[in-house]
Amino acid sequence: MAASKTQAEPRQVLVLQGGGALGAYQVGVYEGLCEKTLSPDWVAGISIGAVNAAIIAGNPPERRLERLRAFWERTSSAATALPLTADGRSRSLFNEMSAAWIATIGVPGFFRPRFGTPISYPDGSPEALSFYDTCPLRQTLEELVDFDLIRSRKVRLSIGAVNIETGHLRFFDNRHDEIGPDHILASGALPPGLPPIKIENQWWWDGGLVSNTPLDYVLESAPEEDLLVFQVDLFNSAGEMPRNILEAAEREKEIRFASRRRGAERALQLHEAKVALRRLIAKLPADLADDPEIEVLQAFSRENAVTVVQLIYESRVWESNSKDYEFSRATMLEHWSAGLADAARTVADRRSQLLKARRGATTVLDSRILDRQAHAKSHGDPS
Repeated sequence: MAASKTQAEPRQVLVLQGGGALGAYQVGVYEGLCEKTLSPDWVAGISIGAVNAAIIAGNPPERRLERLRAFWERTSSAATALPLTADGRSRSLFNEMSAAWIATIGVPGFFRPRFGTPISYPDGSPEALSFYDTCPLRQTLEELVDFDLIRSRKVRLSIGAVNIETGHLRFFDNRHDEIGPDHILASGALPPGLPPIKIENQWWWDGGLVSNTPLDYVLESAPEEDLLVFQVDLFNSAGEMPRNILEAAEREKEIRFASRRRGAERALQLHEAKVALRRLIAKLPADLADDPEIEVLQAFSRENAVTVVQLIYESRVWESNSKDYEFSRATMLEHWSAGLADAARTVADRRSQLLKARRGATTVLDSRILDRQAHAKSHGDPS
């Protein structure tokens, strides 16, 4: 599945945002990358992105798509009916009914409602802090993920979760942590729906509460490596003015979770500043080379090449605030197909271009802009 890598090629990284049911889009993107013989050997994820990342890192290349499909078919098995008609209003009604059904009975292989309400459980217990039980997800992970393979570090895995008491985001990384099911559960423990997870005598919640896109961690953790990063976002920061209360709720959620990308954007800006600093240092007189302050600046700066390819899910007109917990089979397949199509269009004939690291360069490619450029080129527009 993966093409052989030369010494000059950048390290390929897959960065996966949180977004519940929208995570099927990420799997489609991954399949599209594989079809173009691009194979990330570092996967960083938060929430549902952590689940997809664990399945990728915890399986050999030839079994990853099979296991990803098994997960998404299981989670969509509670609502396998098809919409009666294709018009937007009927489809919107179908999605809302599906989401309401999921909220009532839970998601197979993922979470189930508890007996009783949180107030019926003792204070301090996980049951008193959540409406659903994630034991089904633990069982699913143990079935579909080889955690011994993750611990072998053949593929680097980084999982983000937030410490409830300190409010600090931490990334568990198989380069230095023994990652197990609890780490994946913690990364997706979004309150108050899902319960906190205890790791190392501390309690953890969904990493998306602090940062929903782990790009900044990737850049900080590999200051010397050339990187080709595929950043797969499930919420779009740009959108139209809402017209009613339902659209307002959806737009609020998009802004709230897409805004967590700002840390990643600052990390890219910092990377550019460090590259410029190193170039400036190289122009200084030789007699300043041993200056202690220059040595500090040299240690701080970096000159690796970073290319970030952003793929962002575009919501359908019938999707609403419930789109991240609407787990119907029909919608899952649409999300998957959208990711596959976006990856195919974005990569297209650019594989060799993307794998050519330009030392010290920082490049951000938005898949939507690349689509417009390709369309213009195909229609003879030189712009």
